[in-house]
Amino acid sequence: MKANEVRKMSPADLEKKLGELKKDLFQLRLQHATNQLENPVRISEVKRDIARVKTIIREQQLAGQ
Repeated sequence: MKANEVRKMSPADLEKKLGELKKDLFQLRLQHATNQLENPVRISEVKRDIARVKTIIREQQLAGQ
C-alpha cells in the first residue's frame, strides 16, 4: 500500500483499514508461532502499513485543528 493511496481515503475508511491491518498482523503472528507462516516478510510489511495509516490519521488530525 502506498502513502498516496492512504491519503485519498476518508477518516472512517482509515480507521476501518487500521482495524483490518491489526487483525492481519495478529493472524500472521499466530501463524508464525505455530510454524505455519509461509512468508515471514509479510509481518514487517503489515507493520509498515499500520504505521503509514497511523501517520496519515495523525496528519489529518493536526490539519483539522
